[in-house]
Amino acid sequence: MKRLKILFADDDLKYSLLLKRFLEQEGYDVTYVGNGSMAVEQFPHVRPDLVLLDINMPGLNGFEVAARIREADRHVLIFFLSDRSDKADRLQGFRLRANDYLAKPFYPEELIARIRERFSSQLDEVVEEEVYGFGRSVFNYSTNEIRTGTHKVLITSRQADILRMLARNANTTVARSALLEAVWGSDSYANSLALNVQITYLRRALKNDPTVRIESLMKKGYVLTVG
Repeated sequence: MKRLKILFADDDLKYSLLLKRFLEQEGYDVTYVGNGSMAVEQFPHVRPDLVLLDINMPGLNGFEVAARIREADRHVLIFFLSDRSDKADRLQGFRLRANDYLAKPFYPEELIARIRERFSSQLDEVVEEEVYGFGRSVFNYSTNEIRTGTHKVLITSRQADILRMLARNANTTVARSALLEAVWGSDSYANSLALNVQITYLRRALKNDPTVRIESLMKKGYVLTVG
């Protein structure tokens, strides 16, 4: 059976090495890093099934790390392990789509129980891929992959969320406000600028398919034009 891969980020070295050893004794493959910047750097190399994050870390804090990871991967599980246990911190963690939040100190056995519960429930679920075909391309929303003939392009989770809305409404205008609310949760000016950038990246990702283009409609929105 495949060993569960864990990326563990915490700047408390002594505590972290003890917890790492405990997790490894339970059969998990654990990569430990001592700050948030290293966690972001190692994430694409480790390709973990689970990320364990302290919040108070040098470089990037745990919330910032979680936000960046969610940009790249909507499926990986994220647990916060922190001595910050007040309501505001917990809500912030779940706003970042964390899957669990354990307040320190906790018993290692509690963490193991939560890991087993999460992954056993995942194994029990039937995962259906969400796929869209347009033009000469196939977009797999479940894997963030666009295939056009022999060309394969991987996009970020946020770009996939945008393309999903456009693909569901192919040849129909999708309002900017609808995209901003669905993908960012707010139609602020900063998010509007971010949408412009992500549309640019999506156009590049679709460049191998001349039958497909994303058109901008002034003050209205975007349309995925096929044909």
